[in-house]
Amino acid sequence: MENNQLHHHKKTNLFFILSGVFIANAIIAELTGGKIFSVEKILGIQLLNFNFPGEHPFRLNMSVGVVIWPLVFILSDIVNEYFGRKGVKKISILGSLLIMYSFLVIYLGTSAPAAEFWVKLYPFDPNGNVFNINYAYSVVFRQSMGIITGSVCAFLFSQLIDAYSFYFIRKITGSKKIWLRATGSTIISQLFDSFIILFIAFYVMGNWSMKEVVSVGIVQYIYKVLLAITLTPLLYFFHYLIKRYLGADLAHSLSEETLK
Repeated sequence: MENNQLHHHKKTNLFFILSGVFIANAIIAELTGGKIFSVEKILGIQLLNFNFPGEHPFRLNMSVGVVIWPLVFILSDIVNEYFGRKGVKKISILGSLLIMYSFLVIYLGTSAPAAEFWVKLYPFDPNGNVFNINYAYSVVFRQSMGIITGSVCAFLFSQLIDAYSFYFIRKITGSKKIWLRATGSTIISQLFDSFIILFIAFYVMGNWSMKEVVSVGIVQYIYKVLLAITLTPLLYFFHYLIKRYLGADLAHSLSEETLK
């Protein structure tokens, strides 16, 4: 009896930890995703001049929120491994509800009238230009509102695809080849996620052209796939820590239950 209670306690703790880190990263990605940065400038290399359909050349531009997104899908794969598709659905739905809650808070916060003293505290930017901090606050956070709307749609859709792709590959490979089911499911699901969110957030609800959506989407998809492959050792390290915490028998038992 005590052994069963200990196993239940460890299993519950593991789910809470994985869910918490998963949801925290998802929300952070949403709130920071409004900024598009230049990969070329970070690497200190010359801007690409590759011809691309449209008015402007192809550039290595990405959303800040995408940087940590591969970690979200690694955590999703780990949850799938030990808690199955039901576990992934739970954290995906909860994550989406909390993202929508963030949407509501941002809407109310940006709509609230600013205190005069707060606006007067920041009359100029560092270059001496006239600066309206309330306007800047609204612009920055309301960009996230479009991203949140697109992301909720893309998030739920891609998470379901990821969960079922992971399950399908695992039925074939069994308990072996963790890297194959994790990377394979990410490659499939992120093809949808990378473009759906950009299309809704920046084309439908923003002012991007379709060319810009496709251009940034390609860069972000390639980044996610490459990082998913690069982070494979981290995936195995997480599995090692979980087995140390749960014990080999309980970890194996949970993993096998997800196939039923």
